Formats: sequence, structure tokens, C-alpha cells
Amino acid sequence: MSEAPLSPAQAYEVLKAGNRRFVENTLQHPNQDADYRASLAPGQRPFAVLFGCSDSRLAAEIIFDQGLGDLFVVRTAGQVTGPEVLGSIEFGVGVLGTPLVIVLGHDSCGAVTAARQTVLEGSAPPGFLRDIVERVTPSVLAARVEGQTEVDEIVDVHIQRTTDLLLERSTLLAKEVEEGRCAVVGLCYRLTDGTVREVGSRGLPEHAKP
Repeated sequence: MSEAPLSPAQAYEVLKAGNRRFVENTLQHPNQDADYRASLAPGQRPFAVLFGCSDSRLAAEIIFDQGLGDLFVVRTAGQVTGPEVLGSIEFGVGVLGTPLVIVLGHDSCGAVTAARQTVLEGSAPPGFLRDIVERVTPSVLAARVEGQTEVDEIVDVHIQRTTDLLLERSTLLAKEVEEGRCAVVGLCYRLTDGTVREVGSRGLPEHAKP
């Protein structure tokens, strides 16, 4: 996109339209030619920050049919949040002026599965994998309180909790959402058919929601 959408709702519509093209196999592969690449050299103006799971099947520009300069992508296993993630998202919103932040999880998530197993069996994985599991575990416990124990149920809870956590920890992001300049939307990606489903959102007008 040569111009950033004017509102969070417009940015969200562009993203959803791209996912529909991906699902329907009518891809446009926008903004991927040499001339456009050269035009971006002086600077970037992405229309969305996408904070997603590192899973190799969630290639952001592919599943949303976007190109160079469109998405500011931050990815960690299980979309777990830390200072580097928050700083990157704040850079996208506060410096680059993106009007939309997407939290993207997916069904059958390995990080959620590992955290669930740790809670059930009381044994944690070794090394830094343990840190990832520990950051997902509160979502497993929160889901359990609600009687939700299956992996995909926990995934939804984790997406919603991550969305809320971003706004709780980042005063910059919370202010942008409160003043209507940005929205945060949690989406769950379905691996088999490539669709995305909204789990929750903050800052979108009602008419912009599914």
C-alpha cells in the first residue's frame, strides 16, 4: 500500500480483504516489484503491526496477501510478550504511526500445548523453552477456571489475554487506543483452511466488527 489507511477500521478491512484473497486463492501479491521496493528505501509506512506466533505456517505477508512496507511484523513462539516485543510494537505505533495492532495466534499451537502439558504433568521443558511455557501458563490456568481445558480453547484465552496485556503494560498503546488513533485486534488463524477469526478487539467501532 502506498498510503496508510486513515483509521483503524480501514486498516482492519484491508487486512481482512487480503486474508479473503488468500483463502480464495485470488492473490494479488501487491507491492512486491522492484520499483516499489526502491520507492520504500527512504522510509516505511506500514498500515498494521502484526504480533504473531513464530510458527512457520503463519507467514504474515502471505496469509494476508500484503507486500513490502505493509506490515510491521513482530513474532515470538506462542506470541509471548516481553520488553523487546512491547518496544517493537510501540515503535510501530508511536514512531511509524500504524493505526492497527494485530495479535495473531493459531489452532494447535505448540507453545500452548507445551504449557498445558506442563500444568497437567508438573514438568517443565529445559532451557529457554521453559521461559516461553511460563509466559503461556497463566492463560492455561485462566482457561481452566472457566472450564476450558482443550488446546484450542486455551489458544483463544491466550490471544485475548495477550491483547489485554499489551494495553495494560504499554501506556503509549493504551493512549493511542483511547484517543481513537489505533485499535488492537486478536485473531486466531485456522491452519487447515487459512481463515482468521476475531477473538476480541479494543478500539474498533461496533460497525467494524464481524
